[in-house]
Amino acid sequence: MTTSAAEKQTKTLASSAPPLGPPQIKLIIGGLIVTGVLLVYLMASQEAMHPLLLIIGLLLGYTLFHARFGFTSAFRRLMAVGNGQALRSHMVMLAVAVTLFAPILAFGLSFFDVEVAGYVSPVGVSLLVGAFMFGIGMQLGGGCASGTLYAVGGGRSVMFITLFFFIVGSTIGAYHLPFWTEEMPAAEPISLATTTGWGYGGAWAASIILFGLIAWITLVVERRRNAPRMADVPTESGIKRVFRGAWPLVIAAVVLAVLNALTLMTRGEPWGVTSALALWGSKGAEVIGFDPASWGYWQGESAQALQQSIFADTTTVLNFGVILGAFLASAAGGLFKLSKITKGNAAASVIGGLLMGYGARLAFGCNIGAYFGGIASFSMHGYIWGVVAMAGTFLALFLRPLFGLSVPKPKDSFC
Repeated sequence: MTTSAAEKQTKTLASSAPPLGPPQIKLIIGGLIVTGVLLVYLMASQEAMHPLLLIIGLLLGYTLFHARFGFTSAFRRLMAVGNGQALRSHMVMLAVAVTLFAPILAFGLSFFDVEVAGYVSPVGVSLLVGAFMFGIGMQLGGGCASGTLYAVGGGRSVMFITLFFFIVGSTIGAYHLPFWTEEMPAAEPISLATTTGWGYGGAWAASIILFGLIAWITLVVERRRNAPRMADVPTESGIKRVFRGAWPLVIAAVVLAVLNALTLMTRGEPWGVTSALALWGSKGAEVIGFDPASWGYWQGESAQALQQSIFADTTTVLNFGVILGAFLASAAGGLFKLSKITKGNAAASVIGGLLMGYGARLAFGCNIGAYFGGIASFSMHGYIWGVVAMAGTFLALFLRPLFGLSVPKPKDSFC
């Protein structure tokens, strides 16, 4: 039986990834200078963990950009055309993460003698509403939390709009959070390791089985829907591939899991993104006359963060590292170039950023803090976040065309 030309064209998802160019030496030098200055500043003014976290952030951003490792695109491709390649790489990432997190959490392993704890959060209305909003927002905004940061570093202009309104949404969410957590119904946090009595060994085994099941389901969906495969992204060969071009998703998945475990051992909690955005926005609100110190969100232990430099905040340091790492990776590949902004994608970025920022606060995290960090910490809320965010993605598929965004065959390789 022969395959028609039209059928062949459906076998691969289109990619808008531009070809590699010569290394942008001036940009690389500039990025290294900024990184070096920030590193020296952190060494002189902050705790010993902060410079290490900047380096970890750099490696996170470098990895995310090189692999075009997507959370937003992974959800969208599965829901739109049934392609589960990227989601299977998530399962690899999570499998490696729980394998590393289990002994770290069980024995309290750390580099700086800090108390180690995973992200285990309540399950309730706040989580459901927040994750659903985030799922819609990341499809309209063009990227998730980590994707927004590395796309900004890579020069995707519209993502600066997404990031700004992500910060605004996070700030409003911080202001409203006491209502959602105190007035809305919620169950106590559920840990597969401690709440169930399975221990970390049992929770690890259950997690691995579940990841395998999810990966198998994506394969079944692909076969039934005859899903197209993801297009290749331009890359170098041999050792040059480390610095220029695309990395295999599986390799990136392992690297991200290892870096998240190192983050846990360095600062005592997993990788996160959005708490820093709420901090930046609250400080900005303070400048223009608001009083965020009176908000319930900034009471107790959180109050100190509002009074200190943003660079005392470890999540801020990680975020700047991700942006710088992606910038260096894009410049090394000759790919840094500010992209065109249209009315459609600008409007989508405004709405998407607001939904993601607000949703992340309600859901106790984003695709990194809740989904990646929560599941790696054996928290039930991480799994629920993923399912509900997928539902938000499904709805967003009908909203994207209103802004001129592609469906059902995503052409953007960004997260």
